[in-house]
Amino acid sequence: MKKIFSIALVLAAFASCKSNNGGNTLPVYGKRTPVTKTVNGQTATDTIYQTIPAFKFVNQYGDSISEKNLSGKIYVADFFFTSCPSICPVMQRNMLNVYNTFKADPDIKILSFTIDPKYDSVKVLKKYADKLGISGDTWWFLQGKKDTTYKLAEKNYLVAVSEDKTTPGGYVHQGYFVLVDKEKRVRGAYDGTQPEQVNQLIADIKTLKAEPTPAAGQ
Repeated sequence: MKKIFSIALVLAAFASCKSNNGGNTLPVYGKRTPVTKTVNGQTATDTIYQTIPAFKFVNQYGDSISEKNLSGKIYVADFFFTSCPSICPVMQRNMLNVYNTFKADPDIKILSFTIDPKYDSVKVLKKYADKLGISGDTWWFLQGKKDTTYKLAEKNYLVAVSEDKTTPGGYVHQGYFVLVDKEKRVRGAYDGTQPEQVNQLIADIKTLKAEPTPAAGQ
């Protein structure tokens, strides 16, 4: 079985900033690159943060969804599969709390990426969403190419996923809910099986909504 790493350790290693105004600003996670520029004879260094790259998937309605659909949005991402017999049912029940809190807010989205796209067709994802009572465009269940999904999970969302036919369901994945800001930067990760961490996610989304939009290079 592919080794599952701890996102907590990865995020701690790459955390690029911490709150400095009484806890009202969330950290920015991921790699950062300093870029030095000279403008009008003045030298300044900007920080370029790691962001979620362009992607294209299909949702439970058969609509094409890309990063363009998330422009100016805050969103939560997770990875699952509909036939998961272990943590997925708990994760999705807890994600319902996030959905119910923000389903009337057009600036908040939820993205659940299937790691079993061969089985999880658009029809299967729609049935799964209907069973959860999901409607509208707040929560999208997304299907795409398997290799693309796995690369996006591990490289960009820092969530480990793998295929393992020796385990129930045939797949292994971490149950983190990953918070992404309007600039496509990772701002937090929460254990989706733990209600208290999901409550913290809800609080942090509200904190993130209140943050001012950063100036270029910040």
